[in-house]
Amino acid sequence: MKFIHLSDLHIGKRLNGFSLIEDQEAVLSGILKIVRAEAPDAVLIAGDVYDRPVPGADAVRLFDRFLTALAETRTEIFIISGNHDSSERLSFGSRLMASSGVHFAPVYDGSAIPYIFEDAYGETAVYMLPFIKPAEVRRFFPEQEIVTYSDAVRAAVGAMAVEEGRRNVLISHQFVTGALRSESEEVTVGGIDNVDAEVYAPFDYVALGHLHGPQQTSGRPGQILRYAGTPLKYSFSEKDQQKSVTVVELFEKTGGNTRTEVRTVPLAFPHDMREIRGSYEELTARNNYAGTQTDDYLSVTLTDEEDIPDALNRLRVIYPNIMKLQYDNTRTRNGVITGEAADPEETDPKKLFAAFFKEQNGKELNEKQAAAVNAVIEKIFGEEAE
Repeated sequence: MKFIHLSDLHIGKRLNGFSLIEDQEAVLSGILKIVRAEAPDAVLIAGDVYDRPVPGADAVRLFDRFLTALAETRTEIFIISGNHDSSERLSFGSRLMASSGVHFAPVYDGSAIPYIFEDAYGETAVYMLPFIKPAEVRRFFPEQEIVTYSDAVRAAVGAMAVEEGRRNVLISHQFVTGALRSESEEVTVGGIDNVDAEVYAPFDYVALGHLHGPQQTSGRPGQILRYAGTPLKYSFSEKDQQKSVTVVELFEKTGGNTRTEVRTVPLAFPHDMREIRGSYEELTARNNYAGTQTDDYLSVTLTDEEDIPDALNRLRVIYPNIMKLQYDNTRTRNGVITGEAADPEETDPKKLFAAFFKEQNGKELNEKQAAAVNAVIEKIFGEEAE
């Protein structure tokens, strides 16, 4: 039995003011090619289809096109909601779409009906569990003490009455304790959303969503709990990750364990994500950027001691997709340098700004900087320079 495992599409995401919809369209097109080449029995999408509960029209249109093309491959498709999705909106029309092989997890109601596949090795049951919180599960099991996220998933899994004799797959969107986070994920204070891996014990493969870095985490012997990761890089903490789709094949089950093979197929996308650093002169020297991919999404660190006027816009002439610009110099490494405070009774805006600049930078405005500041102040206040 072969599955393709995807998660955390975050369609409609914006990053540092940049829309990623065109990159997402390109990577989803690449995923479709992989699905056609691999011909899996099913595609498992483990939540966070959209980046927000009420997605924009462009995001909805893109997912509609992707889902339609995916359904045309005659592959069964299973989709759960993640913490970024609205389970009510995502599951709208799910009973109608099921006849086309597109299966959405309904809003959690305390039950889960598996979809059964059969091949030469017997039956495989696929269960869907959307992102759940303790309060959402507690009302269905009033006799159980459900306080933590682990309690909630344990109760939900217990109600599934999983048959141990067959191969069992679960699609889930939670944070399993011990897995590695990325900067682009939502983080709860104190890790209260952690779920213990042991709650997933009845399943041979757990197709996880929620964490953006592809990884496997520890479960019982013979079990695989895997995060497929995002198809695109959604933070600079992910710049060195190889984004991919996960291909899972389940074979015979003996002695309570299923022989399972997992491999990944790398994904390509229009813009990579990189960090570059150097002085303004170094980064704008033709021999330093000639032949490089200057339209990648960049985090730029300038090492100049003096701030470069309008540095971001000037650098974007060469590097149009700069997402972040910061300085690494004596001032930033030492933090705020305390200078002389302005006279609290001072009202001259030029003198106030000069004192503020010295407080922040540990030095006086130079002649060129002072002239620029004075020109702005004169424009604002309509005064003559003193």
